[in-house]
Amino acid sequence: MNRKKVIIIGAAGRDFHNFNTYYRNNKEYEVVAFTAAQIPDIDGRKYPSELAGELYPEGIPIYSQDELPALIQKLAVDECVFAYSDVSYDEVMGVSAVVNAAGANFTLLGPKSTMLKSNKPVISVCAVRTGTGKSQTARKVIETLLEHDLKVVAVRHPMPYGDLNAQRVQRFATVEDLKEHNCTIEEMEEYEPHVARGNIIYAGVDYAEILEAAENDPDGCDVILWDGGNNDFSFYEPDLAITVLDPHRPGHELKYYPGEVCLRTTDVAIINKVDSASAEAVEIVENNIKFASPESTIIKAESTITVDAPESIVGKRVLIVEDGPTLTHGEMQIGAGSVAAERLGVKEIIDPRPFAAGSLVDTFNKFGHIGNVLPAMGYGEEQLKDLEETINNADCDAVIIGTPMDLSRVISINKPYTRVHYELDEVSSPNLKGVLESFIKEKMLVK
Repeated sequence: MNRKKVIIIGAAGRDFHNFNTYYRNNKEYEVVAFTAAQIPDIDGRKYPSELAGELYPEGIPIYSQDELPALIQKLAVDECVFAYSDVSYDEVMGVSAVVNAAGANFTLLGPKSTMLKSNKPVISVCAVRTGTGKSQTARKVIETLLEHDLKVVAVRHPMPYGDLNAQRVQRFATVEDLKEHNCTIEEMEEYEPHVARGNIIYAGVDYAEILEAAENDPDGCDVILWDGGNNDFSFYEPDLAITVLDPHRPGHELKYYPGEVCLRTTDVAIINKVDSASAEAVEIVENNIKFASPESTIIKAESTITVDAPESIVGKRVLIVEDGPTLTHGEMQIGAGSVAAERLGVKEIIDPRPFAAGSLVDTFNKFGHIGNVLPAMGYGEEQLKDLEETINNADCDAVIIGTPMDLSRVISINKPYTRVHYELDEVSSPNLKGVLESFIKEKMLVK
């Protein structure tokens, strides 16, 4: 039988999951390559044979996405599978044009082909864009469930940028585990807020094995919480789907893939950041929810910001460091640190560009929309060094750290700094507490 030749296009996340769930043991297809972008230094490697399975004893090569048209021709590819998240429809169709022009079919795999079924109740927390406040929503869900003495195990959307086989199944219970697994800043930003609260969180590459491990966690498991990444839909079939929307980017909920999929399949739609967005923007988002997901429950929430040492930045010249992915492919100009600076009345927000070192120069050149803030890039040791050098070279009185993790734990900062924290605070009824209490009763989880 002639197997259809396939290339999977992605960034070390959804692409590997699509392969594992749909293609790995499917003898009708031969995945001849992955292509990658967005993530530094991942191309030129292989998806290892240990993960690829018996049909792929040599593993599967990973190439740069720039080579896609040539690879389609060279490898006689029949089909290309798009597996990115948080991308505009213009970009999706742009890639489809490249693929079709090279002679191959263009495919998007949906939930039916890729979602795994758990033997535990699953709550998914997803978003329509990167940086909407999904992680703070996931934390609020966990805290509410813990109040009912339920054991919650979180599973995070993948970010495997190192040794893929070693990252097959990862369990994080302490901050020390982050170091043991050589986590990047992006990974620490997602995992650290969980473990700092005493929550168990899993991640990795093989999400069937991860699900089995989470269901059988040694500390116990009553509920699986899917902590989604970017605007991807859940890898696990949810019993309760929650999607977070951002009125700072009104309209994006209907213009980005697969964020609109999350919106159209959600049970609960949370409009976050209503305290810092305009009433007009909130109304646009609310109307779009009613259009795309008319049966969903709408909750409005504030992203409540607190600062560790506000006196250290009031009236000062400050450098603001924000969550990297929110600024880069999330296309935001500012973040929580910027909101805190405005509210507290800093003297000046300095432009980090004159002090940018190494790879951060390229980041600013590539993402020209970024405002006067510094994205916390740190996919490897070199980027961490560049980030540290940039901060320490900056001509400012103090640094505002708007990232979800304690940046001072992984780099040395030579000037005063303070951290910004943000939590979800619902301001409308119904609210998450009521939704979750109904879920607990429906699933007979009352203890």
